Amino acid sequence: MIFVPEDHPRLFPWQEFTCQFQGLVMAPNVSPCKFRKLQQRELTSQTLHTDTQKDVNPFQLAKPELDHICSSINQTLNTQMTELREMAQYYFDGQGKTFRPLIVLLMAKALNAHGKNTDIITQSQKQVAMISEMIHTASLVHDDVIDNSSTRRGKPTVDSRWGQRKAILVGDYILSVSSLLLAQLRNEEVVKILSQVIEDLVRGEFMQLGSKEEPNDRFNHYLKKTFKKTASLMANSCKAVAVLSNCSDDLTERAFEYGRNIGMAFQLIDDLLDFTSHESVMGKPTAADLKLGLATAPVLYAAQEHKELNALIMRRFCHEGDVELARSLVAKSDGVYQTRLLAEAHSAAAIGLLKEFKPSKARDALEHVATMVLSRNK
Repeated sequence: MIFVPEDHPRLFPWQEFTCQFQGLVMAPNVSPCKFRKLQQRELTSQTLHTDTQKDVNPFQLAKPELDHICSSINQTLNTQMTELREMAQYYFDGQGKTFRPLIVLLMAKALNAHGKNTDIITQSQKQVAMISEMIHTASLVHDDVIDNSSTRRGKPTVDSRWGQRKAILVGDYILSVSSLLLAQLRNEEVVKILSQVIEDLVRGEFMQLGSKEEPNDRFNHYLKKTFKKTASLMANSCKAVAVLSNCSDDLTERAFEYGRNIGMAFQLIDDLLDFTSHESVMGKPTAADLKLGLATAPVLYAAQEHKELNALIMRRFCHEGDVELARSLVAKSDGVYQTRLLAEAHSAAAIGLLKEFKPSKARDALEHVATMVLSRNK
Protein backbone atom coordinates (compact mmCIF):
# COMPACT_ATOMS: atom_id res chain seq x y z
CA MET A 1 0.00 0.00 0.00
CA ILE A 2 1.34 3.45 -0.89
CA PHE A 3 0.81 6.38 1.45
CA VAL A 4 1.13 9.72 -0.30
CA PRO A 5 -0.55 12.73 1.39
CA GLU A 6 -2.42 15.18 -0.80
CA ASP A 7 -0.01 18.01 0.07
CA HIS A 8 3.07 15.91 -0.69
CA PRO A 9 4.96 16.89 -3.87
CA ARG A 10 4.01 14.69 -6.81
CA LEU A 11 6.25 11.65 -7.11
CA PHE A 12 8.20 11.01 -10.27
CA PRO A 13 6.57 8.14 -12.17
CA TRP A 14 9.52 5.88 -11.38
CA GLN A 15 8.95 6.45 -7.65
CA GLU A 16 5.24 5.68 -7.87
CA PHE A 17 5.87 2.59 -9.98
CA THR A 18 8.68 1.13 -7.89
CA CYS A 19 6.68 1.77 -4.73
CA GLN A 20 3.93 -0.41 -6.15
CA PHE A 21 6.34 -3.23 -6.96
CA GLN A 22 8.37 -3.18 -3.76
CA GLY A 23 5.50 -2.60 -1.34
CA LEU A 24 7.30 0.41 0.11
CA VAL A 25 5.44 3.09 2.06
CA MET A 26 6.31 6.60 0.96
CA ALA A 27 6.09 8.77 4.09
CA PRO A 28 5.58 12.55 3.85
CA ASN A 29 9.21 13.38 4.64
CA VAL A 30 10.98 10.79 2.49
CA SER A 31 13.33 12.50 0.04
CA PRO A 32 14.12 10.98 -3.36
CA CYS A 33 17.66 10.27 -2.14
CA LYS A 34 16.45 8.42 0.95
CA PHE A 35 13.84 6.63 -1.16
CA ARG A 36 16.57 5.29 -3.43
CA LYS A 37 18.47 3.91 -0.42
CA LEU A 38 15.31 2.24 0.87
CA GLN A 39 14.63 0.86 -2.57
CA GLN A 40 18.13 -0.58 -2.93
CA ARG A 41 17.78 -2.28 0.46
CA GLU A 42 14.46 -3.79 -0.64
CA LEU A 43 15.89 -4.91 -3.98
CA THR A 44 18.67 -6.76 -2.16
CA SER A 45 16.23 -8.47 0.20
CA GLN A 46 14.24 -9.96 -2.70
CA THR A 47 17.02 -12.39 -3.69
CA LEU A 48 16.33 -16.01 -2.85
CA HIS A 49 20.00 -16.63 -1.92
CA THR A 50 19.89 -20.34 -2.77
CA ASP A 51 23.15 -22.28 -2.64
CA THR A 52 22.81 -23.51 -6.21
CA GLN A 53 21.71 -20.31 -7.95
CA LYS A 54 25.25 -19.09 -8.57
CA ASP A 55 26.16 -22.41 -10.22
CA VAL A 56 23.18 -22.60 -12.57
CA ASN A 57 23.69 -21.51 -16.16
CA PRO A 58 20.16 -20.91 -17.54
CA PHE A 59 21.16 -21.47 -21.16
CA GLN A 60 23.09 -24.62 -20.32
CA LEU A 61 20.20 -26.01 -18.28
CA ALA A 62 17.80 -25.58 -21.20
CA LYS A 63 20.33 -26.20 -24.00
CA PRO A 64 18.94 -29.54 -25.26
CA GLU A 65 15.42 -28.13 -25.53
CA LEU A 66 16.64 -24.82 -27.02
CA ASP A 67 18.64 -26.63 -29.70
CA HIS A 68 15.61 -28.77 -30.50
CA ILE A 69 13.35 -25.71 -30.74
CA CYS A 70 15.66 -23.86 -33.14
CA SER A 71 15.90 -26.87 -35.45
CA SER A 72 12.15 -27.54 -35.16
CA ILE A 73 11.30 -23.97 -36.16
CA ASN A 74 13.50 -24.20 -39.26
CA GLN A 75 11.94 -27.53 -40.13
CA THR A 76 8.44 -26.10 -39.69
CA LEU A 77 9.30 -23.19 -42.01
CA ASN A 78 10.87 -25.50 -44.61
CA THR A 79 8.52 -24.64 -47.46
CA GLN A 80 9.26 -25.76 -51.03
CA MET A 81 9.28 -22.11 -52.13
CA THR A 82 13.03 -21.47 -52.00
CA GLU A 83 13.04 -17.70 -51.52
CA LEU A 84 10.23 -17.75 -48.96
CA ARG A 85 12.07 -20.47 -47.02
CA GLU A 86 15.32 -18.48 -47.05
CA MET A 87 13.57 -15.34 -45.83
CA ALA A 88 11.50 -17.11 -43.17
CA GLN A 89 14.56 -18.90 -41.74
CA TYR A 90 16.77 -15.79 -42.00
CA TYR A 91 16.60 -14.83 -38.31
CA PHE A 92 16.52 -18.43 -37.07
CA ASP A 93 20.23 -18.92 -37.74
CA GLY A 94 21.24 -19.53 -34.13
CA GLN A 95 22.58 -15.99 -33.71
CA GLY A 96 19.56 -14.60 -31.84
CA LYS A 97 19.24 -14.32 -28.06
CA THR A 98 16.54 -17.05 -27.84
CA PHE A 99 15.62 -15.23 -24.64
CA ARG A 100 11.88 -15.79 -24.88
CA PRO A 101 11.95 -19.56 -25.44
CA LEU A 102 14.57 -19.79 -22.69
CA ILE A 103 12.18 -18.23 -20.17
CA VAL A 104 9.29 -20.39 -21.35
CA LEU A 105 11.31 -23.61 -21.09
CA LEU A 106 12.70 -22.76 -17.65
CA MET A 107 9.24 -21.80 -16.40
CA ALA A 108 7.86 -25.11 -17.70
CA LYS A 109 10.65 -27.00 -15.91
CA ALA A 110 10.08 -25.10 -12.66
CA LEU A 111 6.30 -25.57 -12.75
CA ASN A 112 6.55 -29.26 -13.58
CA ALA A 113 9.07 -29.75 -10.78
CA HIS A 114 6.70 -27.97 -8.42
CA GLY A 115 3.56 -29.92 -9.24
CA LYS A 116 4.72 -33.18 -10.81
CA ASN A 117 8.13 -33.68 -9.18
CA THR A 118 9.74 -33.87 -12.60
CA ASP A 119 11.40 -31.21 -14.72
CA ILE A 120 10.66 -32.99 -17.99
CA ILE A 121 9.06 -30.54 -20.42
CA THR A 122 6.03 -31.80 -22.32
CA GLN A 123 5.81 -31.56 -26.10
CA SER A 124 2.98 -29.03 -25.86
CA GLN A 125 5.09 -26.80 -23.60
CA LYS A 126 7.99 -27.01 -26.06
CA GLN A 127 5.55 -25.98 -28.76
CA VAL A 128 4.61 -22.87 -26.76
CA ALA A 129 8.32 -21.97 -26.63
CA MET A 130 8.49 -22.37 -30.41
CA ILE A 131 5.39 -20.24 -30.90
CA SER A 132 6.75 -17.48 -28.64
CA GLU A 133 9.96 -17.21 -30.66
CA MET A 134 8.09 -17.26 -33.97
CA ILE A 135 5.65 -14.53 -32.90
CA HIS A 136 8.58 -12.45 -31.67
CA THR A 137 10.52 -12.89 -34.90
CA ALA A 138 7.51 -12.06 -37.07
CA SER A 139 7.08 -8.86 -35.07
CA LEU A 140 10.76 -7.97 -35.67
CA VAL A 141 10.32 -8.36 -39.43
CA HIS A 142 7.27 -6.10 -39.38
CA ASP A 143 8.89 -3.58 -37.00
CA ASP A 144 11.87 -3.21 -39.32
CA VAL A 145 9.50 -2.36 -42.17
CA ILE A 146 7.66 0.22 -40.07
CA ASP A 147 10.89 1.73 -38.73
CA ASN A 148 12.75 1.45 -42.05
CA SER A 149 15.63 -0.23 -40.19
CA SER A 150 18.66 -1.36 -42.18
CA THR A 151 20.39 -3.73 -39.73
CA ARG A 152 19.28 -6.33 -37.19
CA ARG A 153 21.58 -8.66 -35.22
CA GLY A 154 24.56 -7.28 -37.10
CA LYS A 155 23.28 -8.08 -40.59
CA PRO A 156 20.88 -6.51 -43.14
CA THR A 157 17.21 -6.67 -42.22
CA VAL A 158 14.78 -8.75 -44.25
CA ASP A 159 13.29 -5.47 -45.45
CA SER A 160 16.58 -4.00 -46.69
CA ARG A 161 17.66 -7.26 -48.34
CA TRP A 162 14.43 -8.38 -50.04
CA GLY A 163 12.24 -5.27 -50.00
CA GLN A 164 9.19 -4.11 -48.04
CA ARG A 165 6.53 -6.11 -49.84
CA LYS A 166 8.25 -9.46 -49.39
CA ALA A 167 9.24 -8.60 -45.81
CA ILE A 168 5.61 -7.93 -44.88
CA LEU A 169 4.57 -11.21 -46.47
CA VAL A 170 7.27 -13.26 -44.75
CA GLY A 171 6.33 -11.74 -41.39
CA ASP A 172 2.74 -12.76 -42.08
CA TYR A 173 3.92 -16.23 -43.11
CA ILE A 174 5.87 -16.83 -39.88
CA LEU A 175 2.87 -15.60 -37.89
CA SER A 176 0.48 -17.87 -39.79
CA VAL A 177 2.67 -20.94 -39.23
CA SER A 178 2.85 -20.12 -35.52
CA SER A 179 -0.96 -19.93 -35.50
CA LEU A 180 -1.14 -23.41 -37.02
CA LEU A 181 1.16 -24.72 -34.27
CA LEU A 182 -1.07 -23.03 -31.70
CA ALA A 183 -4.19 -24.67 -33.13
CA GLN A 184 -2.49 -28.07 -32.97
CA LEU A 185 -2.31 -27.78 -29.17
CA ARG A 186 -6.10 -28.22 -29.07
CA ASN A 187 -6.33 -26.22 -25.86
CA GLU A 188 -8.87 -23.42 -26.05
CA GLU A 189 -7.51 -21.55 -23.03
CA VAL A 190 -3.95 -21.55 -24.35
CA VAL A 191 -5.19 -20.41 -27.77
CA LYS A 192 -6.92 -17.44 -26.11
CA ILE A 193 -3.85 -16.62 -24.03
CA LEU A 194 -1.41 -16.57 -26.94
CA SER A 195 -3.87 -14.89 -29.32
CA GLN A 196 -3.93 -12.02 -26.82
CA VAL A 197 -0.22 -11.56 -27.48
CA ILE A 198 -0.80 -10.87 -31.17
CA GLU A 199 -3.53 -8.35 -30.38
CA ASP A 200 -1.27 -6.65 -27.84
CA LEU A 201 1.57 -6.40 -30.36
CA VAL A 202 -0.64 -4.57 -32.84
CA ARG A 203 -2.16 -2.29 -30.20
CA GLY A 204 1.29 -1.54 -28.80
CA GLU A 205 2.60 -0.55 -32.21
CA PHE A 206 -0.37 1.77 -32.74
CA MET A 207 0.25 3.33 -29.32
CA GLN A 208 3.86 3.95 -30.32
CA LEU A 209 3.00 5.43 -33.71
CA GLY A 210 0.49 7.89 -32.28
CA SER A 211 2.22 8.90 -29.05
CA LYS A 212 1.82 12.64 -28.32
CA GLU A 213 0.54 12.67 -24.74
CA GLU A 214 0.66 15.55 -22.29
CA PRO A 215 3.58 15.40 -19.81
CA ASN A 216 1.48 13.91 -17.00
CA ASP A 217 0.24 11.05 -19.22
CA ARG A 218 3.44 10.16 -21.05
CA PHE A 219 4.98 7.75 -18.60
CA ASN A 220 1.84 5.69 -18.06
CA HIS A 221 1.39 5.56 -21.84
CA TYR A 222 5.00 4.42 -22.22
CA LEU A 223 4.58 1.66 -19.62
CA LYS A 224 1.36 0.38 -21.20
CA LYS A 225 2.97 0.41 -24.64
CA THR A 226 6.02 -1.41 -23.29
CA PHE A 227 3.85 -4.12 -21.79
CA LYS A 228 1.93 -4.66 -25.02
CA LYS A 229 4.95 -4.61 -27.34
CA THR A 230 7.40 -6.59 -25.21
CA ALA A 231 6.20 -7.93 -21.86
CA SER A 232 2.87 -9.39 -22.98
CA LEU A 233 4.60 -12.09 -25.04
CA MET A 234 6.78 -13.21 -22.12
CA ALA A 235 3.95 -12.98 -19.58
CA ASN A 236 1.36 -14.85 -21.60
CA SER A 237 3.82 -17.50 -22.80
CA CYS A 238 4.72 -18.26 -19.17
CA LYS A 239 1.02 -18.35 -18.36
CA ALA A 240 0.38 -20.76 -21.24
CA VAL A 241 2.92 -23.34 -20.01
CA ALA A 242 1.45 -22.98 -16.51
CA VAL A 243 -1.99 -23.86 -17.87
CA LEU A 244 -0.50 -26.84 -19.70
CA SER A 245 1.10 -27.93 -16.43
CA ASN A 246 -2.32 -27.86 -14.69
CA CYS A 247 -1.03 -25.43 -12.08
CA SER A 248 -3.09 -23.73 -9.41
CA ASP A 249 -4.50 -20.28 -10.16
CA ASP A 250 -1.93 -18.76 -7.80
CA LEU A 251 1.05 -20.34 -9.56
CA THR A 252 -0.40 -19.51 -12.98
CA GLU A 253 -0.69 -15.87 -11.95
CA ARG A 254 2.85 -15.92 -10.56
CA ALA A 255 4.11 -17.33 -13.85
CA PHE A 256 2.33 -14.53 -15.74
CA GLU A 257 3.67 -11.84 -13.40
CA TYR A 258 7.19 -13.23 -13.59
CA GLY A 259 7.10 -13.00 -17.38
CA ARG A 260 5.61 -9.52 -17.24
CA ASN A 261 8.28 -8.19 -14.89
CA ILE A 262 11.10 -9.80 -16.86
CA GLY A 263 9.66 -8.33 -20.05
CA MET A 264 9.43 -4.85 -18.57
CA ALA A 265 12.99 -5.05 -17.19
CA PHE A 266 14.26 -6.35 -20.54
CA GLN A 267 12.74 -3.45 -22.49
CA LEU A 268 13.84 -0.82 -19.97
CA ILE A 269 17.43 -2.03 -20.31
CA ASP A 270 17.00 -2.06 -24.09
CA ASP A 271 15.86 1.56 -23.99
CA LEU A 272 18.77 2.43 -21.70
CA LEU A 273 21.31 0.78 -24.01
CA ASP A 274 20.08 2.98 -26.86
CA PHE A 275 21.88 5.80 -25.00
CA THR A 276 24.86 3.97 -23.50
CA SER A 277 25.92 1.24 -25.94
CA HIS A 278 27.54 1.29 -29.38
CA GLU A 279 26.17 0.08 -32.70
CA SER A 280 28.99 -2.46 -33.06
CA VAL A 281 27.91 -4.07 -29.77
CA MET A 282 24.15 -3.78 -30.21
CA GLY A 283 24.12 -5.11 -33.77
CA LYS A 284 21.69 -2.33 -34.69
CA PRO A 285 21.89 1.50 -34.80
CA THR A 286 21.92 3.36 -31.48
CA ALA A 287 19.86 6.51 -30.82
CA ALA A 288 17.36 4.76 -33.08
CA ASP A 289 14.36 5.60 -30.89
CA LEU A 290 15.03 9.34 -30.95
CA LYS A 291 15.50 9.24 -34.72
CA LEU A 292 12.10 7.54 -34.96
CA GLY A 293 10.55 10.27 -32.81
CA LEU A 294 10.13 8.03 -29.74
CA ALA A 295 10.58 9.18 -26.16
CA THR A 296 11.58 6.22 -23.99
CA ALA A 297 12.17 6.05 -20.24
CA PRO A 298 15.57 7.85 -20.15
CA VAL A 299 14.09 10.78 -22.07
CA LEU A 300 10.90 10.90 -20.01
CA TYR A 301 12.88 10.93 -16.78
CA ALA A 302 15.25 13.57 -18.16
CA ALA A 303 12.24 15.76 -19.02
CA GLN A 304 11.47 15.97 -15.30
CA GLU A 305 14.75 17.86 -14.86
CA HIS A 306 15.04 19.58 -18.24
CA LYS A 307 11.66 21.01 -19.19
CA GLU A 308 12.90 22.05 -22.62
CA LEU A 309 12.69 18.38 -23.60
CA ASN A 310 8.89 18.58 -23.55
CA ALA A 311 8.77 20.64 -26.75
CA LEU A 312 11.12 18.19 -28.48
CA ILE A 313 9.00 15.24 -27.36
CA MET A 314 5.81 16.86 -28.66
CA ARG A 315 7.30 17.42 -32.11
CA ARG A 316 8.89 13.94 -32.02
CA PHE A 317 12.47 15.26 -32.42
CA CYS A 318 11.76 16.21 -36.03
CA HIS A 319 13.72 19.50 -36.19
CA GLU A 320 17.37 19.62 -37.11
CA GLY A 321 19.51 19.18 -33.99
CA ASP A 322 16.66 17.79 -31.85
CA VAL A 323 18.17 14.30 -31.57
CA GLU A 324 21.59 15.63 -30.57
CA LEU A 325 20.08 18.04 -28.04
CA ALA A 326 17.93 15.32 -26.51
CA ARG A 327 20.93 13.00 -26.15
CA SER A 328 22.87 15.78 -24.49
CA LEU A 329 20.10 16.55 -22.00
CA VAL A 330 19.64 12.88 -21.16
CA ALA A 331 23.39 12.62 -20.51
CA LYS A 332 23.20 15.57 -18.11
CA SER A 333 20.24 14.09 -16.23
CA ASP A 334 19.49 11.11 -13.99
CA GLY A 335 17.42 9.56 -16.79
CA VAL A 336 19.65 6.56 -17.43
CA TYR A 337 20.15 5.95 -13.70
CA GLN A 338 16.42 6.12 -12.96
CA THR A 339 15.66 3.81 -15.86
CA ARG A 340 18.08 1.25 -14.42
CA LEU A 341 16.45 1.57 -10.98
CA LEU A 342 13.05 0.85 -12.49
CA ALA A 343 14.45 -2.16 -14.34
CA GLU A 344 15.98 -3.38 -11.07
CA ALA A 345 12.60 -3.01 -9.36
CA HIS A 346 10.98 -5.22 -11.99
CA SER A 347 13.83 -7.73 -11.68
CA ALA A 348 13.40 -7.87 -7.90
CA ALA A 349 9.65 -8.28 -8.27
CA ALA A 350 10.22 -11.22 -10.62
CA ILE A 351 12.56 -12.87 -8.11
CA GLY A 352 10.06 -12.33 -5.30
CA LEU A 353 7.39 -14.17 -7.28
CA LEU A 354 9.55 -17.31 -7.35
CA LYS A 355 9.54 -17.73 -3.58
CA GLU A 356 6.43 -19.92 -3.66
CA PHE A 357 7.95 -22.32 -6.20
CA LYS A 358 9.50 -25.54 -4.90
CA PRO A 359 13.32 -25.40 -4.89
CA SER A 360 14.75 -26.66 -8.18
CA LYS A 361 17.54 -25.88 -10.62
CA ALA A 362 14.95 -24.38 -12.96
CA ARG A 363 13.72 -22.00 -10.26
CA ASP A 364 17.31 -20.98 -9.55
CA ALA A 365 17.86 -20.46 -13.27
CA LEU A 366 14.79 -18.20 -13.47
CA GLU A 367 16.23 -16.12 -10.66
CA HIS A 368 19.52 -15.97 -12.52
CA VAL A 369 17.68 -14.76 -15.63
CA ALA A 370 16.10 -11.96 -13.58
CA THR A 371 19.55 -10.66 -12.63
CA MET A 372 21.15 -11.48 -15.99
CA VAL A 373 18.70 -9.26 -17.85
CA LEU A 374 20.10 -6.24 -15.99
CA SER A 375 23.71 -6.85 -17.05
CA ARG A 376 23.28 -7.43 -20.78
CA ASN A 377 25.04 -5.08 -23.18
CA LYS A 378 23.07 -5.82 -26.35
